[in-house]
Amino acid sequence: MSVEALISEADFKLSMRHLAGAVSVITVGDGQHRTGFTATSVSSLSAELPSVIVSVNRGSSSWPALQRYGCFCVNVLAADQQQVAQSFAGLDGRKGAERYSGAGWYRLKTGAAVLENALTVLDCKLETAFHYNSHAVLVGHVCAMEIRQGIGPLLYWRGGFHKLPTEVDQNGLAKALGQ
Repeated sequence: MSVEALISEADFKLSMRHLAGAVSVITVGDGQHRTGFTATSVSSLSAELPSVIVSVNRGSSSWPALQRYGCFCVNVLAADQQQVAQSFAGLDGRKGAERYSGAGWYRLKTGAAVLENALTVLDCKLETAFHYNSHAVLVGHVCAMEIRQGIGPLLYWRGGFHKLPTEVDQNGLAKALGQ
């Protein structure tokens, strides 16, 4: 019996929910063609040529927009931006450009939407996309970025949104981890 047959999709998803991760909103498109999605599958790829990787379901409405526009913005959410995460995850029923209402947006170098007061933003040009089953792994070259200091991240863990305890800030995290 192969290993693949031993692991169900449901069990794998349950296992992955035990990985705590930063919550990001990936924005793409322009005007009424704007769309985006909530992602926890964002990671740095290279500092030498600043780049990130993002995983996207090729069945999502964002995939054709990513191919068409060739750029996107990774908006890493601050602890107080859960509503934005829920909207871009489609939890409130909004789709496409409707997901942008209720928050402030502006643009940097590529023209992709940047969320006001995000923890950090990475404005990216799509370099390439690798297909793997239902998903594409995007490689984005970071063209511009902004960082907001003194605020905690929004985290996703065990199927829900969480915040770091208020006593754990930038300096306190190292102390809490015993460093």
